[in-house]
Amino acid sequence: MIPGVPGDSLAFLNGEFLRLQDAKISVLDRGFIFGDGVYEVVPVYEGRPFRMAEHLARLARSLAAIRIESPFDAAGWLDVVQGLIDRSLTPSCVVYLQVTRGVAKRDHGFPTERITPTVFGMTSPFTRPSAQLREQGVSLISIPDERWLLCNIKSVSLLGNVLAKQRAADAGADEVVQFRDGMLSEGATCNIWVASGGKLLGPLKDNLVLEGIRYGLLAELAEEAGIPFEMRPISRAEVEQADELMVSSATRELLPVLTLDGRPVGTGKPGPVYTRLRQGYDDRIAALLGKAADALI
Repeated sequence: MIPGVPGDSLAFLNGEFLRLQDAKISVLDRGFIFGDGVYEVVPVYEGRPFRMAEHLARLARSLAAIRIESPFDAAGWLDVVQGLIDRSLTPSCVVYLQVTRGVAKRDHGFPTERITPTVFGMTSPFTRPSAQLREQGVSLISIPDERWLLCNIKSVSLLGNVLAKQRAADAGADEVVQFRDGMLSEGATCNIWVASGGKLLGPLKDNLVLEGIRYGLLAELAEEAGIPFEMRPISRAEVEQADELMVSSATRELLPVLTLDGRPVGTGKPGPVYTRLRQGYDDRIAALLGKAADALI
């Protein structure tokens, strides 16, 4: 710890732990100029990161996709994450990691000279979704997906997501569900799941969807609960006629969608597929912490 500094006011920048307000980058950093970088968000429960290996694997995929050599190996990244956790006053937190190509003369092409990537990390407090939120669910509005075609990269270039999220806020909704050419892609800050006839459906893991870490987790939970699971193209009509809709993300975990465009989804209450998956999710967190699931909420 840095004495007198709250844990959520600490940061990691290029090998140093320091006060967040003291973390500075050059205005010529390509992350600032071009959004030329990637990021990762890791939820931490009582000091223990959740599905860390999967987060690091996705970070590696994103870095490779934009041709930045990873500044650390897996052990090095774990040291950074653990260092942030150890210095945080909040044992349940979110660790944010960001890597940009680095500082160079402003030019769209990659720098011809060798430059050092900028590595930044910070923590922020994290509270799990409450029992009330699990019951009241979230509301969605549908919009066209107007983002770029490489959504599988967890890029810091998030203007399309920012504008989509603001459309939800302007409409008094919690999130958006986006469609491209009449097919489901994802939300602004989450993946969208469809339950129909007792089966769980998710969009294909292609360039139009960011593969959330919960993609693999929900597939595992569905198998354990005996819920048929399929990834395939999902039409707008299937979404609008779904028995259940759900959203998943690092901080939302898994929540039911109870309204879409102002109309109830299914019965307008959390459904049986969600309930079984939610129990499995809680069991995974409980196993991580060595506690009973019903003691965590």
